[in-house]
Amino acid sequence: MNLIIDAGNTSVKLAAFNQGRILHQFQIPVEELLEEVDKFLLMYPGIKSAIIASVAGLAQDQIKTISGKTDLYLVDHQLKTPFENHYSSPETLGADRIALAAAAVLHYGETNTLVIDAGTCITYDMITAEGAYLGGAISPGLTMRYRALHHFTSRLPSLEVGDYQELIGNTTESSIHSGVINGLSMEIEGVIGQYQSRYELLTVILTGGDAQFLSKRLKKAIFAHSNFLLEGLNFLLEYNKR
Repeated sequence: MNLIIDAGNTSVKLAAFNQGRILHQFQIPVEELLEEVDKFLLMYPGIKSAIIASVAGLAQDQIKTISGKTDLYLVDHQLKTPFENHYSSPETLGADRIALAAAAVLHYGETNTLVIDAGTCITYDMITAEGAYLGGAISPGLTMRYRALHHFTSRLPSLEVGDYQELIGNTTESSIHSGVINGLSMEIEGVIGQYQSRYELLTVILTGGDAQFLSKRLKKAIFAHSNFLLEGLNFLLEYNKR
């Protein structure tokens, strides 16, 4: 059994895996990590190994404590991967993007795959049918776009993500919703189209916290996969254990 820890920009996801299957998962604030890890280990005493992917950077004392209770792996450019990393600066490649590339190999190893992670940022990651990770792009996520409009202007209001469908906004609020939601949807559609023009038989995966919200607004053929990153982390752990 494995313990998977995905430390993002705003929270931490914990998951227990057994033979490639998720047994239990939940999301917590970063400051509750050690307490919840102890609960997990009591709940699943069969857990012997763990892996951490940290975007924001966990405190060293947190990592040291967990490593004292499990056989711990950290996701970075030195970790063995089931793909060839063609990124020009592998030491700067985010742990989340490494895990997503691993998940693409796990599920779609013989196809060209574009993974779109819609979280705090939107990341695009391309893995070829030959098992080469090429890189991709990083773009502001939904919430970041709303906050930027308010933060960098003097009069635009602060809005939450809204279920807005219209193209033409007829108030300031609806214009912001249209600009953010339709703008991001069109960005994703355009990026997918560009990749499809370069790579035949492209599989497109949409994952992350805003995946379900955005998937309803995309016309391109995609697969929405909520646990893609966690499954990639578990695959990386098993790959390195072997």
